[in-house]
Amino acid sequence: MAARWVLHLDMDAFFASVEQLTRPTLRDRPVLVGGLGGRGVVAGASYEARVFGARSAMPMHQARRLVGAGAVVLPPRGVVYGLASRRVFDTVRARVPVLEQLSYDEAFGEPTELAGATSSEVEAFCQALRAEVRTETGLVASVGAGSGKQIAKIASGLAKPDGIRVVGRDQEQTLLSGLAVRKLWGIGPVAEEKLHRLGIETIGAFAALSEAEVADILGATVGPALHRLARGIDDRPVAENAPAKQISAESTFAEDLTTLEQLRGAMGPIGEHAHRRLEKDGRGARTVTVKLKRSDMSTLTRSATLPYATTDPSTLIGTARRLLLDPIEIGPVRLVGVGFSGLTEVRQEPLFTDVDLTAEETSGDGPLPSTLSDAAAAAPAWRIGDDVSHTEHGHGWVQGAGHGVMTVRFETRATGRGPARTFSDHDPALTRANPVDSLAWPEFVDELAR
Repeated sequence: MAARWVLHLDMDAFFASVEQLTRPTLRDRPVLVGGLGGRGVVAGASYEARVFGARSAMPMHQARRLVGAGAVVLPPRGVVYGLASRRVFDTVRARVPVLEQLSYDEAFGEPTELAGATSSEVEAFCQALRAEVRTETGLVASVGAGSGKQIAKIASGLAKPDGIRVVGRDQEQTLLSGLAVRKLWGIGPVAEEKLHRLGIETIGAFAALSEAEVADILGATVGPALHRLARGIDDRPVAENAPAKQISAESTFAEDLTTLEQLRGAMGPIGEHAHRRLEKDGRGARTVTVKLKRSDMSTLTRSATLPYATTDPSTLIGTARRLLLDPIEIGPVRLVGVGFSGLTEVRQEPLFTDVDLTAEETSGDGPLPSTLSDAAAAAPAWRIGDDVSHTEHGHGWVQGAGHGVMTVRFETRATGRGPARTFSDHDPALTRANPVDSLAWPEFVDELAR
């Protein structure tokens, strides 16, 4: 422990920063990335948007109201974030071979060369690492360093935006003691409320409890583990994560659902919850599975496999809705779940929101094949944020669309701010483009493809 240095690297406002990188017109603008519908949620907010109070996981309508007319609202482009993340962490792994990657935009590392290093040596290492990431990708990372994961993660939060925070052994207890108890890794809203009722507001106050008191408040297993972290004892190893095979969410209802309309309504928030987990994971999914538990406690599942891996919420949640069965036919439903599997690094986003699929239904009697035949035959209308290609002007993105016309800004990461042109939305010179082209990293994409 005395010689150990753990780093936590966290990309600053990652989703919004990738949008600003690939669409230079948006630099220094308040950008919100997330769902555009009435129930949309913010997946990422630029620092220019955060000054107005916008933040991730906030309802999009609330964030737009806070930011005002200057807000730029864009749908997520999982394929672009996935590739940008890959290049960021490939760059980091050149200096820190073992990374415990938590999501698209954050990871722990424990460089062996820093064992026994001074705080100033660690800071110099972090500066060089951040500079390499910025040179290779154009993106900004903040880095925290300490004796374990807990301190390193807290330190990176204190370093934001665009900074480094190295916490020496002699500073750890002072830093921890004054922080709100909720900052402690593993303290959620329920545990926080229990501690607050007892007048325990800070990590220092929590650390001052006896082990018996902690076990009595938070349980004999969780309590002592959190108590060790509060006292700065964190010997958890940094290790590569084994990737999850499926990401899912489910909900049990107080009253059984008895109509297909009720099931479809319930699928919305459940699917959105699973989709947020998928976005955090950083991979795309090919297979969508719906789980229905009936009032007699029997379970029925149906699944459909897409022709591509995607993170597109309308495709994934729309597929889940089409897999639902009518309770009039199968009986009342008490639990609904949705799972995404066939997880892989995203290589292609759909150009169509609906696709021909073959569903597989399973029950206690085994699989029963059926066909989902309500696929759309044509691509959806152009929307703000779509990537396009023009025969003369090259790659661009839709800045505005409606009333039969669309405004396209022609730019990529490599071009700087580009010109805007207005076209008919049926102009034959315009086609849908691969969003990855906005990164302008052909050599990196080609290398991955080999």
